[in-house]
Amino acid sequence: MSIAETKELMDVALGVGEADLVVYNGTLLNVYTGEFMEKCSISVKGEKIAYVGGKPEDTIGKKTSVIDATGKTIIPGLIDGHAHIAWLYNVSEFLKHVIPGGTTTIITESMEIYPVLGYEGVSDFLDSLCDQPIKIFATAPAMVSISGSARGIPREIIKKLLARKDILGLGETYWQALLQDPGYLLSSFDETLSAGKTLEGHSAGASEKKLSAYVASGISSCHEPTNAKEVIERLRLGLCVMIREGSIRRDLEEISKIKETGINPRRLALVTDGVTPKDLLEKGYMEFIVQKAIDCGFDPVTAVQMATLNVAEHFSLDNIIGGIAPGKYADILIIPDSFTIKAEYVISKGKVVAENGKLLSSPRIHTFSHESRNSIKLPERLKPSDFEIKHENAGLKAEVRVIDQITELVTKEVRIALPVVDGRLDSNTGLDIIKIAAIDRHNSPGKLFAGFVKGFGMKSGAIASSAAWDTSDIIVAGVNDTDMACAVNRIKEMQGGCVVCDKEKILAELPLPLFGIISDAPVEALAAQMVEINRAASGLGIRFSDPMLTLVTLTGAAIPYLRICEEGLFNLKEGRSKDLFVK
Repeated sequence: MSIAETKELMDVALGVGEADLVVYNGTLLNVYTGEFMEKCSISVKGEKIAYVGGKPEDTIGKKTSVIDATGKTIIPGLIDGHAHIAWLYNVSEFLKHVIPGGTTTIITESMEIYPVLGYEGVSDFLDSLCDQPIKIFATAPAMVSISGSARGIPREIIKKLLARKDILGLGETYWQALLQDPGYLLSSFDETLSAGKTLEGHSAGASEKKLSAYVASGISSCHEPTNAKEVIERLRLGLCVMIREGSIRRDLEEISKIKETGINPRRLALVTDGVTPKDLLEKGYMEFIVQKAIDCGFDPVTAVQMATLNVAEHFSLDNIIGGIAPGKYADILIIPDSFTIKAEYVISKGKVVAENGKLLSSPRIHTFSHESRNSIKLPERLKPSDFEIKHENAGLKAEVRVIDQITELVTKEVRIALPVVDGRLDSNTGLDIIKIAAIDRHNSPGKLFAGFVKGFGMKSGAIASSAAWDTSDIIVAGVNDTDMACAVNRIKEMQGGCVVCDKEKILAELPLPLFGIISDAPVEALAAQMVEINRAASGLGIRFSDPMLTLVTLTGAAIPYLRICEEGLFNLKEGRSKDLFVK
């Protein structure tokens, strides 16, 4: 903010300047003191707040817009401190459904982009977040991966990213990776801390000493606790604990028991950790989570603090956002009362951007680079023979390691002897075992590893996606090699997406042409496409509620235990690769 703009704010506060906007005579929920300030008004000049108090009349001029908030409650704009916008969403479409609910700031990960297109890709993605009706910040990718081609990020690139004002820190870093092989991560930690920015954590499953070692590295947050005990353990070590209530995890109700302990909640934050298009359309965004916190018994002041000031303080943004006070951005919601988080007005950066659920300020549409739209670099069409798993012991059995999908996200290693027929091992639907393969689509295009997965329930066909976690892979699971090749080749034609096929016929597809992970479609169309993917997958026998999510997490470096990438199998508990065949 310039000196002239600061002087304008001061003049308005003193009553010698004219406000652009005044929110008049409401009840302010003051997140700084926990008070409800009745008959309170907020005077806004430009993007910032100039005055908060009970005597706004001398800030109102002929050109001042006045919103009468009599009988209403005024709260700060909501903040999502841990989002994954790059998971499916084009930000210009995403914001159309986020802004009307009252979210005025988002902090998103960028880890999905870096394995695909490196620094240039991340920069293109970050540029798409700029100059929007609300503020969007990001964290730099730490790049923990089971794939050697995607693991780590050069120090000079981290330094360039951290120099950006919209980068607030280093994104979530899995504790297992740090403790098993700290070398390649600690240089990024050093750069981040030297820049005065945060290290975001991911400490699911860390025991007492390992958790302390993890926090000693400089980690400042964790969004993985699933119950009050885990939350308290992390609060006691000084972490900001983020409570997830999105689509992948819904932990708020269980964690809400913490309110019975008397623990100070000022280092708790409410976050989404990603929402599906269906949930975004049906439930909303941060407003849904704050409302649920209140419904779970948190008092309104605490619930609002967990989605405003607490988040801002963690990211050292509380000098500009997180509360309603002079000098802060004019991010303001007017709601019916403190127990009803339903925005009648959404004000972001001093402008009314939504009213009664209607968007008034359209998001900016970003033009992505040619490279961002052409990230599938497979050199040629795949053939069914590319997915063959060969073995010399014809007529006998071979013992293999199989990924056992014991929940929608968690796996374990099992060893099963499969018959060798004509020198090959194939799926065995009688044992609920099918093939699974990961193909590098960018760094080493065409590099492929095939193995086996158990527990999908699939009886025929194949399902594939280019949105594989923590890698630049396409991942495909199928009963036969022909359909696996068909699904992957269709993804190449679309330049990214998810495909379900059977007998070489495409049953459903979801195009993801941006980086191979982001849709161009409106959220409504994206939700409909996902319904068709789920329906088609269910028709093949797949038993999971979100089959695409289950599939793409199989390359992830965070969820236990046995995972797959283009290089082979990887046991996260042991921190090392595993051979397919048991010797």
